[in-house]
Amino acid sequence: MTKPLRKDAQRNRDLLIEAARGLYAVRGLDVALEEIAKTAGVSIGTLYNHFPQRADLVNAVFADRTETVAKLAEHALSLDDAWAGLTSFVERVCELQAADRGYNELASTRPPQTEDLERGYELMTRIVERAKESGALRADFTLEDMAFVTWGIARTVEATAAVRPEVWRRHLALLFDGMRAPAANPLPEPPLLPGELARIMGGCG
Repeated sequence: MTKPLRKDAQRNRDLLIEAARGLYAVRGLDVALEEIAKTAGVSIGTLYNHFPQRADLVNAVFADRTETVAKLAEHALSLDDAWAGLTSFVERVCELQAADRGYNELASTRPPQTEDLERGYELMTRIVERAKESGALRADFTLEDMAFVTWGIARTVEATAAVRPEVWRRHLALLFDGMRAPAANPLPEPPLLPGELARIMGGCG
């Protein structure tokens, strides 16, 4: 059982997470840890006491996002129309990416490592399978193919944010059309295997 933090230690931890969240959202994940500590009003030693590795801080900052994604997935599964459930889920997740530069960068490399991650994958699998069973989503689409959507939108958001911050929606609409069953043509390569995707995500960032 984890021992609860003292009030002052919990306050410092919360300040660090809040400072990092604000800086990541505007400038991305490469913000210096020293600047995060300064913005939080604590020493760099205090930061390292709470977050020995940069990844520990990133996971803490974005832990709520995996919970949010899981809730979005639950909502998608509650919709009667399986295709609408799939597209609304993906669009909402892309909106999270577009609103936060740090999360957009994280989404294109690896998701936050939290307890909700496995649950999120299970829900997304159900969303994809339900859309295929309805006949709306092409039969050869896999959960691993969802990574192509995430990676593609992440780069579009990054490239266009300063000029046309909403144009990623056009990119997503084009992707949706390619995912529809009536538009399906044989694909030149087999899908990524789960282990292959894990290796790719582990090598990013």
